[in-house]
Amino acid sequence: MMSPFKRYLAEEIALDHVEGLISRREALRRLALLGLGLPAATALLSACGADAPAAAPSAAAASPTPSAPASPAGPSPLPTEAVTFAGPEGAPLRGAWAAAPNGKGAVLVIHENRGLNDHTRSVAGRLAASGYSALALDLLSREGGTDSFSDTAQVTAKLGEIQPERFVADMKAALDELAVRAPGTKLGMVGFCFGGGMTWLLLSNAEPRLAAAVPFYGPLPEGADFTGTRAAVLGIYAEQDDRVNATRDAARAALEKAGLPHEIVTFPGVGHAFFNDTGQRYNAQAAAQAYQRVLDWFGRHLA
Repeated sequence: MMSPFKRYLAEEIALDHVEGLISRREALRRLALLGLGLPAATALLSACGADAPAAAPSAAAASPTPSAPASPAGPSPLPTEAVTFAGPEGAPLRGAWAAAPNGKGAVLVIHENRGLNDHTRSVAGRLAASGYSALALDLLSREGGTDSFSDTAQVTAKLGEIQPERFVADMKAALDELAVRAPGTKLGMVGFCFGGGMTWLLLSNAEPRLAAAVPFYGPLPEGADFTGTRAAVLGIYAEQDDRVNATRDAARAALEKAGLPHEIVTFPGVGHAFFNDTGQRYNAQAAAQAYQRVLDWFGRHLA
């Protein structure tokens, strides 16, 4: 039986195929790397709608490939520096650090299921340019880092093998490092897709140091309980992201039960991963609005 996060990763692959972003052959290859045999992979594709009559393509899928890179939301990023620091039991962890001049706060950034890549480094750099020093953690540090894998599908598969407890330990160690690099500032967190799920996961593991957190369209862990944190939480969702939105009400209920300051925002007319300017679902207008929401939230709770 698959763990909840591994199932989430598998469903992401299936939906990429359903939406025409990858071929069936590529979907089956990626699902095999996650450990699904052909019968199970075929059943998952069918359950996610791969065998349904073709629907009208989404705006992202229908648009021609742009001749120039998309313009990312937010300011031009400050440069990031590759850093290594001590993790649990002395295991070295890797990340990308961007220092903000006269930083108003410090933010831990958690990547999507493709690992720590240039897009995630750019997010850290943009936050630094906006006044928040940022550390983007590589959750595959113990495997040698994301860059040690030759294929993003292998990155996703490896993330699916790791137990949540290890992710929690590594994220707590990254907060230790963040506090050292930005002493005297409040700590925040932002994560995207898989990283959004990691943000919810850390919030549900009694992490009291976070003053603010922003999970972007991330899956909620089963039985999430936020009573051990004091973070103010801004949950960002996409209207056309039914799979993740199925846990939105549970997230709101858990936040209310814990008595945490929170807002739940659903952006209309966009799908999962709309913030990622390197992906086919990118929506520049919604991404810009979401980034401003993040800055406003951090301005209220970190600065």
